[in-house]
Amino acid sequence: MFEQYIHKILSARVYDVAIESPLEVANYLSCHLKNRILLKREDLQPVFSFKCRGAYNKIAHLVDEEQVQAVITASAGNHAQGVALAAQRLGIEATIVMPSTTPSIKVKSVKNLGAKVVLYGDTFDEAFAHSQRLSDQLGVAYVHPYDDPEVIAGQGTIGMELLRQCQNQPKAIFVPVGGGGLIAGVTAYVKYLCPSIQVIGVEAEDSACLKAALEAGERVVLPEVGLFADGVAVAQIGYHTFEVVKDAVDKVVTVTTDEICAAIKDIFQDTRSISEPAGALAVAGMKKYIEHTRMQAQTCIAIVSGANINFDRLRNISERTELGERREAIFAAAITEKPGSFLNFCKALGRLSITEFNYRYANSAKAQVYVGVAMEDAQQDLQPLLEKLKQQGFETLNMTDNETAKLHIRHMVGGKAPQVKQELLFRFEFPERPGALLRFLTRLGQKWNITLFHYRNHGAAYGRVLVGLEVSDDVSDKEALSLALNKLGYRFWEETHNDAYRLFLSNVT
Repeated sequence: MFEQYIHKILSARVYDVAIESPLEVANYLSCHLKNRILLKREDLQPVFSFKCRGAYNKIAHLVDEEQVQAVITASAGNHAQGVALAAQRLGIEATIVMPSTTPSIKVKSVKNLGAKVVLYGDTFDEAFAHSQRLSDQLGVAYVHPYDDPEVIAGQGTIGMELLRQCQNQPKAIFVPVGGGGLIAGVTAYVKYLCPSIQVIGVEAEDSACLKAALEAGERVVLPEVGLFADGVAVAQIGYHTFEVVKDAVDKVVTVTTDEICAAIKDIFQDTRSISEPAGALAVAGMKKYIEHTRMQAQTCIAIVSGANINFDRLRNISERTELGERREAIFAAAITEKPGSFLNFCKALGRLSITEFNYRYANSAKAQVYVGVAMEDAQQDLQPLLEKLKQQGFETLNMTDNETAKLHIRHMVGGKAPQVKQELLFRFEFPERPGALLRFLTRLGQKWNITLFHYRNHGAAYGRVLVGLEVSDDVSDKEALSLALNKLGYRFWEETHNDAYRLFLSNVT
């Protein structure tokens, strides 16, 4: 298996468009993690992503071997730019099918490289299916984003470079995983030459298709994938990629959204550059792995795979970074509603820095306060604080890992509506594009009174909405609501029993 890829990698045509990206020492991370940390800077490629390697190698192969004059693919970003650049350099036409939710900055980048853009569907899967149909109808060669031997070989040149650049053999190489093209190429080259080097895949925990496949012993399709790290939001690992990595990858680490945000900040600290969420995935996984294994004095390499990020997303990332670094904790506290209670509560917190404090009068007996505090290590320090507060008579509830609290409730703490007797709460994700919010409300219908609503644009491809609906006790009414929600076609979760909602916004306690 590895032998066939070694020849392809050594002869891959990538340097007509790609640079040999630097392997840089990350001084801040090295000091913090007590290991020698090296970053493979694929975010410095001409299209700010490693994707141009595999795309160019595949298209050059098609031009040389089959004399193709046009190619087509589907992508929401990095692969699209890689294909567009490769086609421009090779003088052929390229058509890129992109979801209609793709941020305009990425659409403009692809058009500026001379490619034709077709916007279709709300999701990558819809765009991908349409691109396949167009390929068959037009008889145009298809360039897969990851599941193709030539694409894998192009990405494998990263493994070739980093082994040559690293003076001492590294203990481990951390690789971000989406469809698997990058980790397959790196694994094939590294394990063939240096089988003792650990190759560790890193996935977002809500799109961990490789981890699921390894556990099942075969490729599986995830029922849904997360949206934050959109560059790796793939429901099924590729066929060719899985064949390479299934018996060769040493471990797969999964990371949370908060951990990815913290890694983006870590990379900025060392490089003064801003990675996209998928680009920071390997650093997030490396940090988690080193902490769990207590590894010290070793050389570790993390591939920073891309930097195509919308500027508007930085606000959301910045908010969640402190949580990802475990330097901030969020909790609810019940305080007696009487003069001096807030002062006593602040005294109980001691010299801790308060990062957030939200409160509104609800009743004459007890106040619920939404609190954020800065800590050196929230994982170790929060529980002793909550125990201390409990001993002083304050009821508390840890909400640091509560997604609804972090995304919505923190912006809504403001009291309850006593006249609303039967309220159900739902959290939605829907494609973000002009008119999306209006379309969402229209599809939801006008049968149920909206009693609570929170939406905030985070500059991502998907909007996040929290909705409260007034629903009667009638079984038929609840069944009708369930039918209407499923017809929407959007991902949603019922949050009626979420602790953050119960404490701050619900009349039912």
